Amino acid sequence: MNRKTTIAGLLAAATLTTIVTTGAAPAFAADGATDHGRPGTYTLNGDAEGSRFEGIGADQRSGAFYVSEVTGGEIHRGDVRSSATEQWIAGDGTDGRYTARGITVDRDGNVYVAGGPNGIGTGRPDLWVYSPEGDLLASLRVPGTADAFLNDVAIGADGAAYFTNSNDPQVFRVAQGSDGQWGAELWADATGTVSRVAGFNLGGIVLTADRSAFVVAQGNVGKLFRFGFDGTVTEIATPGADLVNADGLVREGNELTIVRNFSKAITTLRISADGSTARFVSDVATDPSRVLTTAKSLHGRTLYVDSEFGDGQVEAPYEVITNPFA
Repeated sequence: MNRKTTIAGLLAAATLTTIVTTGAAPAFAADGATDHGRPGTYTLNGDAEGSRFEGIGADQRSGAFYVSEVTGGEIHRGDVRSSATEQWIAGDGTDGRYTARGITVDRDGNVYVAGGPNGIGTGRPDLWVYSPEGDLLASLRVPGTADAFLNDVAIGADGAAYFTNSNDPQVFRVAQGSDGQWGAELWADATGTVSRVAGFNLGGIVLTADRSAFVVAQGNVGKLFRFGFDGTVTEIATPGADLVNADGLVREGNELTIVRNFSKAITTLRISADGSTARFVSDVATDPSRVLTTAKSLHGRTLYVDSEFGDGQVEAPYEVITNPFA
């Protein structure tokens, strides 16, 4: 596959507004149907022996999206206008990557990939940065820890990328310096505020509306935390909300959508602009045949990754969907 295949130009905008009401799924086009010419389902080209997908990143300028493959670390790419996707960058050792988790895209179209456990006990990279053309810009280890499990990543107000660590209450910052070199540094350590317990700790991460902080999920205990750019870390109270298995986070205005993978539910909160307070809105069961890990908004719609995680055998079709409820 040519790693410099060009994604077609900007999508002509057509907005799909999603309104969630407590206890009821919103209306969507039937699975596979189109929304103003756009498909309702996107097919991922997984491996014949079985693939599991997890992260998704969205390029708001071009309409491209990128999906990570846990089994092998391949990165796939699609466009909101076409149901077909392609393998964009190979895995199975390419650039030292054998698995991949969260993905995000910055304003220049650069793609950041979190490696999950890729570097644990191996010395391999924990993360990668690629240009929009697929050229490797950086492959990095994070400092100060040998067992970082980089789970998810978001772009901050400063344009840098921020990666969560599921093994410790840490967030790492990745950026290109004035000398042109890429580097990773420990940005926040919430030890004493966020307790490390068994399972996946910090995961989903999203910037607040006023760009003063990140909201970060701790899925194993069902909590949200506010990581401020002023160095403060505080728990966000969410009375009435069950957030166990919180994974991917999507914020649109003051609406925070929380994808709760193995709970097979999507929880919606109303959250303040600075992320300090939240109010429970709804909890809606998702399609029981799928395990959705995360999602991203792209050109007026939300794209959800069906991971096929669980005890069953994985098999095609592998899909990104727009209707999580059916």
